[in-house]
Amino acid sequence: MSALARWCFRHRLLVVGIWAAVLVALAVPYATLGARYSDAFSLPGTESSKAQARLQASEPRQAGDSDQIVVHMRRDGSIRDTAVRQKVTSMLDRVAALPSVASVTSMYGPEGAPRISKDGRTAYATVTFDAQADRIPVADVTRVIDTAQAAREADLQVELGGQAISSAAEGEAQSTEAIGLVAAGIILFVAFGSLLGMLLPLLVAIAALGAGLLAVGLTSHVMTLGSDAPTVAALIGLGVGIDYALFIVTRHRTGLRSGLAPEQAAVRALDTSGRAVVFAGLTVVTALLGLLVLRIGPLSAMGISAATAVLATVVAAVTLLPALLGLFGGRLLTRRQRRALTARDAGTGHPPLNRQRHGTAQSLGRWAEQVERHRTLFAVAALLVVTVLSLPALSLRLGTSDAGNDPKGTTTRAAYDLLAQGFGAGSNGPLVLVAQLGAPSDGPALNRLVSAVRSTPGVASATAGPPAAATGLSVIDVVPTGAPQDEATSALLTHLREDVVPAAERGSGLTVYVGGTTAASGDLAALLAGKLPLFLGVIVALGCLLLMVAFRSVLVPLTAAVMNLLASAASFGVVVAVFQWGWGSELLGLGKAGPVEAELPVIMLAILFGLSMDYQVFLVSRMHEEWEHTRDNHRAIRIGQAETGRLINAAALIMICVFTAFVFGGQRVIAEYGVGLAAAVAIDAFVLRTVLVPSLMHLLGRANWWLPAGLERILPRVSIEGAPSREPVPVVPVPVVPVPVVPVPVVPVPARAARADRTAGLHHTGVATTASRPAVVPPPARPEPRLRQDSTPRAAKSVAVAYLWWFFVGLFGMHHFYLGRTGRGLLHLCTLGICGLGWLADAFTLPHQVRSANARIAQQDVAPRADAPALNDPVH
Repeated sequence: MSALARWCFRHRLLVVGIWAAVLVALAVPYATLGARYSDAFSLPGTESSKAQARLQASEPRQAGDSDQIVVHMRRDGSIRDTAVRQKVTSMLDRVAALPSVASVTSMYGPEGAPRISKDGRTAYATVTFDAQADRIPVADVTRVIDTAQAAREADLQVELGGQAISSAAEGEAQSTEAIGLVAAGIILFVAFGSLLGMLLPLLVAIAALGAGLLAVGLTSHVMTLGSDAPTVAALIGLGVGIDYALFIVTRHRTGLRSGLAPEQAAVRALDTSGRAVVFAGLTVVTALLGLLVLRIGPLSAMGISAATAVLATVVAAVTLLPALLGLFGGRLLTRRQRRALTARDAGTGHPPLNRQRHGTAQSLGRWAEQVERHRTLFAVAALLVVTVLSLPALSLRLGTSDAGNDPKGTTTRAAYDLLAQGFGAGSNGPLVLVAQLGAPSDGPALNRLVSAVRSTPGVASATAGPPAAATGLSVIDVVPTGAPQDEATSALLTHLREDVVPAAERGSGLTVYVGGTTAASGDLAALLAGKLPLFLGVIVALGCLLLMVAFRSVLVPLTAAVMNLLASAASFGVVVAVFQWGWGSELLGLGKAGPVEAELPVIMLAILFGLSMDYQVFLVSRMHEEWEHTRDNHRAIRIGQAETGRLINAAALIMICVFTAFVFGGQRVIAEYGVGLAAAVAIDAFVLRTVLVPSLMHLLGRANWWLPAGLERILPRVSIEGAPSREPVPVVPVPVVPVPVVPVPVVPVPARAARADRTAGLHHTGVATTASRPAVVPPPARPEPRLRQDSTPRAAKSVAVAYLWWFFVGLFGMHHFYLGRTGRGLLHLCTLGICGLGWLADAFTLPHQVRSANARIAQQDVAPRADAPALNDPVH
């Protein structure tokens, strides 16, 4: 990492030029081709999918998207009045002639009586398009909206509803990313006190986000991406992009304040915080790619698009950021800090300490001491807070919100309310029963089915069309008494499928599928609920494996997994309270209470596990670094919490602002993501990582860092702390006192005793006692690495174990980490095994790779032992 940072720093203009060229290379084809987002999705094997396929094959004109044009008389009068009828009929004729419109069924036709309310003031016409909503050009849908609403008058209200209309309305939603950027900029300026320090993370995040979104837009031409995919990618990419740059810039500024040259400070920042950023980013990517195990096209595509945005932020953080650090140099510090660097203290030759930073560190240090002293009380209090926030999640109900949840003032919300008022709430989402007759003699069975459906509790009406002569297909429209998103409608759907329909099919050749938009939403919720345990197990296992490799511990990954689950449960509780219970959703302009979107849990779990791993990495990596050098668990936790607390809090505030900004975009689904992620980050940063994690680690003691010997041998070694280093510390001169030379006999010391002495020496300051050295108190310095890592021969790699790594997580390149080939492992991890080709090739070359790895291990073990100094040699 240091070599990459040094190259980017020295060739900063070239790196900036390369990034500019990449952005142009992505922007030109994007401007030419645009994006091709599609909300089409299929649920193979589900009943609603079978009904749609049968309808599409037999009656393609009825398989297109059906929307409604709702007309309503505001004052006394009737839709049947001659003047009103002429105006509405003329409008419907113009709509029927528009592109993409297959047919228009008027309320004034032979079968139009059921389309006029009993009071005669509300009626609706059905517009059937020639394709599903995702395949209809937005411009054609907009023409339909404009043509229909042109018939509005003072007494005549015209509104439109349906899937195509809703999709076109969502496309007009305002973008709120700028709000998040402004809020993040304010936090960065307060944290750094420097305009350039504020701008640098924003520039890196914007460049990475631009490259990621352009790549996602171009990817939509080769795979199906939903219209929500770029928004979710921007949501996660913008948040992590600013945070990753913040971590590195903070470490760089610390180096500058301690007197390092800009290049040295940048290299040190990338070799420490940069490593943690790469590891954290790859954990986020791994969690997002866990959506692939669901094997549901739109969700897998959303995971890939979000992972693309995160990869772009990681690449920008380790390449573009050091180049910009080279361009700005020491100007990233405030003027006061730069003056302090020039005003060297006469006694020490070092710059004075930053009082504000020193005060903040003291405050965080006192908090860390309080957590250590009252660890049990703090742990119980944090668990109580999380439990209370998680309680609403017990009533979580998955589904798909209907137009009744649209913001007030939209035409879809107005059409929904008018239909519910005039015809009942169920008219907004009828169920469609597609009945296939096996023979003409199945007509009586079809009639019995219609009668049974009409007499079913919860059904307002059921209308059956005559069977088609050529195909023997009949369509039955069933209007429930409840709204599409009501729990009673879901119960009715289950009752029809499990009881009513099988009874009608028994003893006949009749085949019936229950479909429609409401049924498809129920099928999606059931499918995701069934696959949720598998998905959760995959991302938890991969996350634990990555953290186990990083921190050489069993309990640290398990603690992280539990914390992730707690943060997820609490965030789901907040989402349920706001959106399902309706606590403030109307105030936010997000409609009334309704079910939580079916895909929200899996997508939020993927994002939250990645983000929670970020905070776990940045917090525990500092603790692990201190543990490796002191073997004092309480000291390691206390120092790690004190030194990373301010940074984690600032990063959390930035993410909260970015996620909250997406709430005001007017899209309910995106708002659910924004509220859930903002709540999760707040809970994770200010409750879990600040209170619960340190408390539990204090309670667990040295067991935090326990790793079985078997795992110690087979796990690859990956360092995310970088090379041990310390910022320059002022040296206090001490009078030179002659010390008499005392001959000391050289006594061989066993390796285990030497390690114990070296560890014990970490807790006090040593004094030189050789004849040629005066007694001088040296500055505090980081001790040397443990002898075991330098002199103990490492175990040879096993071909069998390598194949196990290759088989289970080889596509992510983890078997290369086992073999010590970090570069190849990162390459595979970033490219999914180079689309699987590298993974397949490794199956044949793995024995040779194991032999090469063992040869390298043998060479590395022999060389240090040949040149190693004696244990009783003085430390230089």
